Amino acid sequence: MAEVTRTFKSSSRHGYAVETSPYFPSRLACATSQYYGIAGCGTLLVLEQHEAGISLMRSFDWNDSLFDVTWSETNEHLLVTGSGDGSLQIWDSANTQGPLRVLKEHTQEVYSVDWSQARGETLVVSGSWDHTAKVWDPESGKSVCTFQGHEGVIYSTVWSPHVPGCFASASGDSTLRIWDLKSGRSRLIIPAHQAEILTCDWCKYDQNMIVTGAVDCSLKVWDLRNIRQPTSDLMGHSYAIRRVKFSPFLPTVLASCSYDFTVRS
Repeated sequence: MAEVTRTFKSSSRHGYAVETSPYFPSRLACATSQYYGIAGCGTLLVLEQHEAGISLMRSFDWNDSLFDVTWSETNEHLLVTGSGDGSLQIWDSANTQGPLRVLKEHTQEVYSVDWSQARGETLVVSGSWDHTAKVWDPESGKSVCTFQGHEGVIYSTVWSPHVPGCFASASGDSTLRIWDLKSGRSRLIIPAHQAEILTCDWCKYDQNMIVTGAVDCSLKVWDLRNIRQPTSDLMGHSYAIRRVKFSPFLPTVLASCSYDFTVRS
């Protein structure tokens, strides 16, 4: 039986990030921008997959580019986006109105947002072109801590799925950093590539394993207990790697997408 490819096309919008709902496996959120994020506005698309294809459930417009999106881990309807005007927006997919709340402290583009998966922890982390990461309490609408140390744009911020209060960041300064919320400092600084690092992700099965993807076209897997060299150095892409994700089902499988217009696993 042939595999069915489902597609959804949005006119005049370019996709920057897609995330699956933790509550509904068939539901997707997509952060999009006009003109490849260089100018114009952005739209958050909430999509539903079904046998016939992909349909639009809801769309929300914002007056600047949307670069990333994350689903709430505590409320099936809530989402957070990060945008080119330096703000985060909290949306309710059950409500057709504008954002419930706008969080504005970053001074440049917010390129990454992630909702913590740790039990009993309701926190969002954001990474910005202003070289800082911030951890937010989405209920109060205020940041609880600002993390400084990167010397370049922060492209990716991802919570550890294992250790509460711990997240990773990948930066244009060619380093991967592991941060601790309690101390407000980086626990580890890894010179992971000799190029800008655009993405990182934690292994869902091993708290010490993390992968980075960079402009040098390589993926590197790191064991945080021994950071002198990567455990794996994966080549194959011919242009910069835009995003990498570990499989939620298999500990040794990951997928990457690149500016070479391919997805590899």
